[in-house]
Amino acid sequence: MSPLKGANVIAELQADILRLQGFNTVASSALDIEWGPIKAAFPNASFPLGAVHEFLTSGNEDRAATDGFIAGILSSLMQSKGTVLWISASRKLFPPALKNFGVEPDRFVFIDLSKEKDVLWAMDEALKCGALSAVIGELREISFNESRRLQLAVEQSQVTGFVIRNNYKSINTTACVSRWKITSLPSEPIDDLPGIGFPKWQVELLRMRNGKPGVWHMQWANGRLVPIYTSSSIWTNPQKKVG
Repeated sequence: MSPLKGANVIAELQADILRLQGFNTVASSALDIEWGPIKAAFPNASFPLGAVHEFLTSGNEDRAATDGFIAGILSSLMQSKGTVLWISASRKLFPPALKNFGVEPDRFVFIDLSKEKDVLWAMDEALKCGALSAVIGELREISFNESRRLQLAVEQSQVTGFVIRNNYKSINTTACVSRWKITSLPSEPIDDLPGIGFPKWQVELLRMRNGKPGVWHMQWANGRLVPIYTSSSIWTNPQKKVG
């Protein structure tokens, strides 16, 4: 067997394994996000769609940063169509703020419930609906079995799920394909006025199934999520790469 043919066989086997694990690699390539070097952290260099992603927040500032980062992903995921369900028992998001990230709030259905157990049930049911672009659920705690049910649901529907764990008590094992922590960074000043530039975040990928953890800086600029720099590549601004 030639080296080229052997490499092709290995690539096909890797793609088969990812499909068996619920990764929709064809749909993932459609995300219009300039991930830059961060792509190397994802399986097949594509952000996994049709999967459940877990986000950890430690307070209101982290919560706002996480909401903004997810909204940036949704802006690419939804494109010109699609509906997202946002389910919570303690929602802080101000819907008109979604316009800052290129998505119209009228394409979201907000379900505000009184108990977290109801949030989990509603999210499980919503993730089975293939007509949705994504489902976001705000939960403080989620067990492995509960997360496994969500993951099984999206593997059938190919809907992308986001679990935001606000003020979590402990970090436990879940079946989510990834675990993130998003924190705010100071934005670039404009005309010497601080705090009014593009939103910036420190993006920590704590775990990615079949991927690589890492820490990067990203920002929302010119209607897109873009990397600023990573430990292996320097980015001075969203338009120009140095090095």
